[in-house]
Amino acid sequence: MLFNSAEFIFGFLPLTLIGFYLLDSRSRPWALRWLILASLGFYAWWRPLNVLIIAPSILINLIAAEILQRLSANDQRRGLARVVLILGIAFNVCFLGYFKYTDFFLGAVNDTVGTHFVLLHIVLPLGISFITFQKIAFLVDVYSGRIKSFTIQDYCLFVLFFPQLIAGPIVHYREVMPQFNTPARQVNKENLAVGFTMFFFGLFKKVVLADNIAAQVTPLYDQAAAGSHASLLVAWMAALGFTLQLYFDFSGYTDMALGLGRLFGVRLPPNFNSPLKATSIIDFWLRWHMTLTRFLTAYIYNPLTLWLTRRRAAKGKPGMSGRNTTLATFLQLLAFPTLLTMFISGLWHGAGYLFVMWGLVHGVYLTINHGWRLIAARLWTNRQRYTRIMKPIGGVATFIAVVAAMVLFRSTTVGAAASLLKGMVGLSGITLPAALQTHLGPLKALVASDGTSLSDLAVLFAWIIPALLIALILPNTLQIVARYEPALGVKPSPLPGWLLERMLKWRPSLTWAVAMSIIAAIGVYSLGGPSEFLYWQF
Repeated sequence: MLFNSAEFIFGFLPLTLIGFYLLDSRSRPWALRWLILASLGFYAWWRPLNVLIIAPSILINLIAAEILQRLSANDQRRGLARVVLILGIAFNVCFLGYFKYTDFFLGAVNDTVGTHFVLLHIVLPLGISFITFQKIAFLVDVYSGRIKSFTIQDYCLFVLFFPQLIAGPIVHYREVMPQFNTPARQVNKENLAVGFTMFFFGLFKKVVLADNIAAQVTPLYDQAAAGSHASLLVAWMAALGFTLQLYFDFSGYTDMALGLGRLFGVRLPPNFNSPLKATSIIDFWLRWHMTLTRFLTAYIYNPLTLWLTRRRAAKGKPGMSGRNTTLATFLQLLAFPTLLTMFISGLWHGAGYLFVMWGLVHGVYLTINHGWRLIAARLWTNRQRYTRIMKPIGGVATFIAVVAAMVLFRSTTVGAAASLLKGMVGLSGITLPAALQTHLGPLKALVASDGTSLSDLAVLFAWIIPALLIALILPNTLQIVARYEPALGVKPSPLPGWLLERMLKWRPSLTWAVAMSIIAAIGVYSLGGPSEFLYWQF
């Protein structure tokens, strides 16, 4: 069951919401138990076996957390607690690895060594990557003392809460559980208004924008996979189109997840903040899948960098020192941890060579960005002038880099990706529909005609150009409803321009009620087509 399905919108959600508030008016514990039961039903809807698969993992993690809590309270037993933590993390990694990466590694061995291992084609349980990361974070937080106490009910609710089950955000126990344990006792109109506003904004983005862009872009990738050479225009439309499809798909899901959490009085952490407006690749990763970036930074990049820094210090070697950092220090303490972290990020996104390549490409991007910052600090003493000149240049460069890398993310084969990337730099020529090529005058000789229909090209542009303008110019959902803190830590900020500030900042009113009703109606009317969230598979 997905958020953008009729059974969820008209069946599961109303039943869960009504049951929650009816029980909450009498007993908060029973309201939370109802939420756990509903989340289990949500999880089991697609494949009931998922519950039997994930339940032992939840139980083992709960036992490990309880052992860690007892051991960590005793300083003399910290060593044993560390062993339990390592075993717990190893169990979660192996659990995820079996379901997600068995076929990938067997296929890699077959390709490398020439063996003939039979692929198992294991069905991936719903949201296993996100659940696994949350369980690992929970164990680390218990070990470090950031979580002082918890109950079985609290733990199950933390892991299974359905709004963040499919594709995040990846939350910390200490972020959400205090909110669950604050009784409402009555229906909060503000929570319902903000929650439904965000949910229907997200639904519109998903089923109207993302899915319709997908219908135009998918044939281009299918043609590339079939061996067709993509010309300059087609290749860029494929890359840009998928970038926008994924943008509105994940943005829409995130809005819906945050809105659903708010319906139950819970503010989830922000996870998507107009990443195509980023002015550097570092800024991009602070805006795209923000909780994944936070997790990878806190639990992989920072510990690895700290360990390497201590090793260098023990050998009497310098650490990072701003503009005076040496090349060897930069490579060991920044480039290597960045590349390894992004390799893991790519592998986490999907069990395939192209996902790994996508992660490594972004690792190279980030390394170059960090290196440029060190060099720029030496070359530019006037920071205001530097920002004024480099910010727009950085924005364009980041956009192009992100769009180019998305070809790796979307393509089904290395050959298809190579074909599209070659087309993007003009190595496959420049072609236009014959109806346009004849009107180029002296430039006609430079551009060949192809079999592309002018109407098909017009439809593609009709979806991509407005979607691009929405992504780059309009405020996002968090900005529109910022005065009501739609996500943890989100505060109001001025929107660019008086007109946008007046028109698009959400306030409860008849005008907004009518506008949201129209958006909701369009979203609901558009239900029914092939429409899975892209991040569902991760």
